[in-house]
Amino acid sequence: VQLQASGGGLVQAGGSLRVSCAASGRTFRRSAMGWFRQAPGKEREFVAAISWDGGSTYYADSVTGRFTISRDNAKDTVYLQMNSLKPEDTAVYYCAADAGSGLPSGRINDYDYWGQGTLVTVSS
Repeated sequence: VQLQASGGGLVQAGGSLRVSCAASGRTFRRSAMGWFRQAPGKEREFVAAISWDGGSTYYADSVTGRFTISRDNAKDTVYLQMNSLKPEDTAVYYCAADAGSGLPSGRINDYDYWGQGTLVTVSS
């Protein structure tokens, strides 16, 4: 699976942004997908995950109620809608595929394939 993240940019605090991850490869539609982020000087952390069919989602506490993960298997794309953004959401956002499972996971080591990341900057 090859993953290409896009849609990052600069947004003011309180604003919204949607990042996308386009996938190629036959295993995407059977794979759980996740979004992670890494802020400068910090470790990569889990943000959100979704099952292979979109029927189950899982979020980090820090984004619950503000972010929504979704997928369109017909387009081989997963999305992360981010609302009520805060300066602490500033990070490079990475999408990842868990080809070994169709269920969402927050464990970084469960993911086999990674995109290149897209930068989201939230100004105060």
